[in-house]
Amino acid sequence: MSDFENRIIVVTGAAGNLGRAVVNAFLEKDGTVCALDHRQGRLESIFGHDSKGVHFFEGIDSTDREAMFQVAGEIISRLEPVDVLVNTVGGFSMGQRVDEITTDTWAHMIALNVTPLLNAAAAFVPGMLSAGQGKIVTIGAGASMKGGARMGAYSAVKSAVLRLTESMAAELKPSHIRVNCVLPGTIDTPENRQAMPEANFDQWVKPEQIAKVILYLSSPASDAVTGAAIPATGG
Repeated sequence: MSDFENRIIVVTGAAGNLGRAVVNAFLEKDGTVCALDHRQGRLESIFGHDSKGVHFFEGIDSTDREAMFQVAGEIISRLEPVDVLVNTVGGFSMGQRVDEITTDTWAHMIALNVTPLLNAAAAFVPGMLSAGQGKIVTIGAGASMKGGARMGAYSAVKSAVLRLTESMAAELKPSHIRVNCVLPGTIDTPENRQAMPEANFDQWVKPEQIAKVILYLSSPASDAVTGAAIPATGG
């Protein structure tokens, strides 16, 4: 029997490059996946409208807390309380010095990287508390650990993701809920290849490699691990 058979897994940002790899990894292990993304058409084109093991929820904006609470209620009523939550929603921006960061850029980076995590936690952690178990995996970055030139906003919000992960891990440990953060390096995606055509792609980490780390952190094998920041840099 697979570690994820009869387990309910929620993946936010499921239509993205990393989210897609994570969904497929859980499906290969017989998990039941709730794929959340605001791009319903893209979800269906990736996984197929009637894909076995995948449950779609249309038009879920991860920055909308009310919508996240609504979908959490639907999942619990149609399936069961969630066993695993993987938040892959995020976004990247760089190029401005700290003194050049606009309020719009700052708000946008928070909305992309921090708000979805807060909303997903608010919606799904209560069910895990009631069940007395759960696994939560967040996605930070190398920038979570150290700021870099012209990466101030990105470094700050990814650091916030890591600090929130650590806080949740401390808060939820007594309830047997493990919370960990994966810190990818540059992810090998078509968009990144187009943006950095002169880079050495062999040194980048593939979404499927990150998905394997997430599988481990979501499995019983990682029951002794919580509050960790796990680098996944490839190369």
